[in-house]
Amino acid sequence: MKRSNENQVTISIQMSAVKRPTSAFMFFTKENRSKVVEENPGIKFGQIGKKLGKMWKELSEEEKAPYEEMARKDKERYNKEK
Repeated sequence: MKRSNENQVTISIQMSAVKRPTSAFMFFTKENRSKVVEENPGIKFGQIGKKLGKMWKELSEEEKAPYEEMARKDKERYNKEK
């Protein structure tokens, strides 16, 4: 019983830890993943990542700018919280 309680405390501490800042690519992925899945029914998990990576590489710097800005703001949040 005691061991279970220790695990709960560990999980609780881990969940309350400051999360790392999200990268520009991850913001892009969150925004575009459902679109990729919708356009490619039955696509496998690994294939989704490859497709998103290819899409990201094909973006111009202008197209990446909004995601880079979101990442910059999230990094500021992270630095304030740590």
